[in-house]
Amino acid sequence: MDLSAYDVPGRGNGILDVFRWRYLLSVLIRKGTATRYRNSVLGWVWSYVKPGMQFVIYYFVMGVILQFHRDVENFAVYLFSGVVIVNLFNEAFGNATSSITDNRALVRKIYLPRELFPVASIVGAFIHFLPQLAILLLVCVLIGWTPTLAALGGILAAVAIVMVFALGLGLFFAGLNVRFRDAQNFVELIRMFSTWTSPVLYTWTLVQTALPGWAFFGYSANPLTIAVELFHHGFWAPTTSSYNDPNADPLDVPTLMPHFGEAVIVGLILCAVLLIIGQAVFRRFERTFAQDL
Repeated sequence: MDLSAYDVPGRGNGILDVFRWRYLLSVLIRKGTATRYRNSVLGWVWSYVKPGMQFVIYYFVMGVILQFHRDVENFAVYLFSGVVIVNLFNEAFGNATSSITDNRALVRKIYLPRELFPVASIVGAFIHFLPQLAILLLVCVLIGWTPTLAALGGILAAVAIVMVFALGLGLFFAGLNVRFRDAQNFVELIRMFSTWTSPVLYTWTLVQTALPGWAFFGYSANPLTIAVELFHHGFWAPTTSSYNDPNADPLDVPTLMPHFGEAVIVGLILCAVLLIIGQAVFRRFERTFAQDL
């Protein structure tokens, strides 16, 4: 018998199979978005409530108590643009890590590319991110934000970097989490530190003065730091009075970090390496997913 037209169960092309199984991926995405707020009174309103409360707390501590709003023009926009992109990473990373255990019924009963679950969870996090992005965009427009091609390109690049970064880490910990459930604790630690290890609540100039040059470059090459800075440069910087003022003091004009281009290259290489390692670890552990679940 000619069996060339059939797939052998358990043999796949890893994350590349996601493109072959696009319909099933769309089904998983619709399932995730449809059941996210099932039996919830507020429903999708929670997509606005959580980041809104998070912003209020951060602004009260950093802006009102510590008076950061005096040093950073339009500090509310600066803060919220950083919070929004970090929230995308935290949700995508967390959802990808638990995607296999959350879908244990499907994993145990039928064969399908297991990578579909982390990818679907990350796309679901992106959909959940859009209402927050809409609020940020509306606020920026109301205070005079004028988009440029460079700003829009930086914003799109930031989202892409965060999603690839979250996918690489998510695949790595999703594979580990099935066998070793305490992997979830490491994920929570990473998510907790993500806001503080990137310039969300403070400016990068404070880090530059506190760290030696090599350590600051390592800080700059963090993919999450790169994404936050691209969001700041895309949304916050054009709303400052000195950004488009030819007579402004150069020290007052918002600029990107020193050697930012080199940091972006290193960050992209790190994302690619993490994606390869994450895929390898995921495929190593997926052989026993059904048994471990």
